[in-house]
Amino acid sequence: MPDPVVSSRPLRESLRYLNWLYNPFQGLDAAGVYDLLSTNSPTRQGLYLNLGYWRDADDLDAASDALAMLVGERAGMKPGERVLDVGFGFGDQDILWARTLQPAHIVGLNITASQVALARQRVADLGLEDRIDLRQGSATDMPLESNSIDKMVALECAFHFHTREQFFREAWRVLRPGGRLVTADIIPMPATSVFPDQLKQRLSWGLVAGKFAIPPENAYTRPTYHSKLAITGFGEIRIESIREQVYAPLHQFLTEHPETLQRLHPMVRLPARIALRFDADSVYRGLDYVLATAVKPPQLRR
Repeated sequence: MPDPVVSSRPLRESLRYLNWLYNPFQGLDAAGVYDLLSTNSPTRQGLYLNLGYWRDADDLDAASDALAMLVGERAGMKPGERVLDVGFGFGDQDILWARTLQPAHIVGLNITASQVALARQRVADLGLEDRIDLRQGSATDMPLESNSIDKMVALECAFHFHTREQFFREAWRVLRPGGRLVTADIIPMPATSVFPDQLKQRLSWGLVAGKFAIPPENAYTRPTYHSKLAITGFGEIRIESIREQVYAPLHQFLTEHPETLQRLHPMVRLPARIALRFDADSVYRGLDYVLATAVKPPQLRR
């Protein structure tokens, strides 16, 4: 006879998805979203949940790795350095960086306990515990000493932070003078004055922000992003939009390979398939995707 507790779990999970996705009055915080998504990653080889960087990639696994490598290389990770990865998911990028860019030590912070537990187990299974230290903790209140990190990265997660501006202040505190911050981040596109396009932008951004726990305080465009980094004290700031190498090629890949969606929870497949019926320009009209870099000046001015 089946265990009634075990057999009821899929139903409870489906009801949670149903309430999250289709109830306009129901939202989850970031930890709740990722607890719910769990390990239902669309990638085949890892547990990435990022959208990927598609310039030279031809599948989601390669694109996910490419985005992680782009962030790591833009940060300038190298042997001998101490790196902080905030919002590390299931640790895929940290394992990749440890093997390829080989910083001396990677510390990770993540608020989602279920992800931390599994990521730590994956690191242990690979014998990388002496090089990768993954912890439960907040990017806006880092349990780290000031001036203790050489490079800091936030791969597709800073839009969740409450607030991104507070994260910038903590990054400034924890980075050593000369340390570099890199984010791969989702922000709104600049508003258009054309009414039909304006409506599509608002709908596109609103759906993502509402269901993926993006605080209203984080809804600003590239110039404001630059200003907030500068006001915090960072220099050598560069905010580059890479949206053309993220959204459209991802949309095309999923359209051509619908079997990828089978790796998602059944409740997620329906809205994903509906989105694929529209062109990428409409679906992602309101979403920018930026790669931001900034440096804490070697000589502090304050």
